[in-house]
Amino acid sequence: MSTEIKTAVFDLDGTLVDSLPDLAGSGMELMKSYDLHLPSEEAVRAMIGDGARALVDRLLTYGGDENRIDRDEATRRFLDIYEPRATQKTQLFPDTEKTLATLQERGICCVICTNKPVKAAQAIIEQLGIASLINAIGGGDSFPMRKPDPDHIRKTVRMINAEPTRAIMIGDHQNDIRAAMGVPMPSLFASWGYGDRSMSAHATAIAGCVAELPRLIYDLSRPN
Repeated sequence: MSTEIKTAVFDLDGTLVDSLPDLAGSGMELMKSYDLHLPSEEAVRAMIGDGARALVDRLLTYGGDENRIDRDEATRRFLDIYEPRATQKTQLFPDTEKTLATLQERGICCVICTNKPVKAAQAIIEQLGIASLINAIGGGDSFPMRKPDPDHIRKTVRMINAEPTRAIMIGDHQNDIRAAMGVPMPSLFASWGYGDRSMSAHATAIAGCVAELPRLIYDLSRPN
């Protein structure tokens, strides 16, 4: 019996793409529209990982709002600002395209499981030229649940009729690691991303850069 890994499940922000500049810029525009205190880019970094609504709530709280502003309306306003500019400054992390191609050549499908709305995620991978290397996207609005719920990963993997227990999760946030544990499936913590290193505590292994991923996945894909 083999534990051969057949699907690589990737988080998006902070794992495949450095989207912080566009997220932070959009967050600042949102805060200006409400005349609230503007966050620094580094402050926004710590707010990323739980989807657009959570990001907006953290931005508004940081800016001094005391829950007077309707969060649903603010989230819609944020997405109206963000989606047209989602790839203005966003870039792939080094070696991302090469790594995805290597995995595909080895017969490993690549899917994205992100708490970001699927429309924005799809636009980003198309604009950055990696859409042909991604087999499916499970966005934050694709299913009734999202990470850290393990069903977000399960349903994303099943979009390509693959088996979740023969997949691996790669992400930079505790939500990624916790969701993988719940499947259960192995996980790699993307140390180049936005998550604090403490979030890697329960990961199967820690990846130092994108280029290390094929080797790490190969090492974990072995006979029992």
